[in-house]
Amino acid sequence: MNEILYSLYDRRSVRAFEDRPVAEEQKRMVLDAAAQAPSAGCQQLYTILDITDPAIKERLAETCDHQSFIARAPVVLIFCADCLKWFDAYVEAGCTPRQPRAGDLLLAVDDALIAAQNAVVAAQSLGLGSCYIGDIMEQYEEHRRLLKLPAWVFPACMLVLGWPTRQQRERPKPARFAQKHIVHENAYRRMAGPELREMFAGRTGGQSFEAWMSAFCRRKYDSDFSREMSRSVEEYLRDFEEEES
Repeated sequence: MNEILYSLYDRRSVRAFEDRPVAEEQKRMVLDAAAQAPSAGCQQLYTILDITDPAIKERLAETCDHQSFIARAPVVLIFCADCLKWFDAYVEAGCTPRQPRAGDLLLAVDDALIAAQNAVVAAQSLGLGSCYIGDIMEQYEEHRRLLKLPAWVFPACMLVLGWPTRQQRERPKPARFAQKHIVHENAYRRMAGPELREMFAGRTGGQSFEAWMSAFCRRKYDSDFSREMSRSVEEYLRDFEEEES
C-alpha cells in the first residue's frame, strides 16, 4: 500500500483537538490543495468561508447540533456551493444569463464537496485531524443571517481541522461496508432483505437487525435534526425555482 492509500485508510473523523493553533502556512497549504480539486469546466463553483471570529464559531457550535468541539477547533471552513459569482460575472460582461436552476446547484455542490475532500486529504498528510459537519445545511434562517449568505449560495458542508488528541489518533476507525454491497456493476441493483441483513452483519453490537435498525432510524433518519435539514434545504432550493414569466 503506497503512502496516499495508507493515508486514506488511516484517516478517521476527529472531534477532539489539542490546544494549539494550526500555523497560517499549514492552513494555506490545505486551502491551496482544495483549490487544486477537479471542477466542472474549471469554474470552481464554490466559495470557502474561513471562520476566524470566535463568536461565530461559538454560534456555529450551537446551531450545528450543539457540538462544542466546533468552537474549539483551530480551523473552521465552510464550503459553499456558489452559483452567484459566475452569474455576476456574466452580467458584468453584458450577458443576459438565465437564473441558476437546480442542476446548477447540484453541479456547484459537486465542486464544493470535491474541494473539501482535497482539503481533508491535504490536512491528513500534514498530521491534522478533520471532521465534516453536515449540520451546516440546517437552520436556514440563522445561518443565512450569520454568514451573510445571498441567494444562490448554499453551505454544502463545514470542515473543522486541528491537531488530534492522542485518544482520537488511536481510537478504532469504524468498519466500512463490504465492497460487494456498495459497488454494482453496470447498473443499479436493489438489494433484497437477505442481502441487506448480510450487509449489516457484525455491525449491530449484538442486537438484532430489527432492534439496531429501529434505534438508528429514530436517532438519525427520523430525528428532529434530519427533518430540520430537509426543511432548510427546501428553503435554499426556493432560490433556484424557475422565475414566473
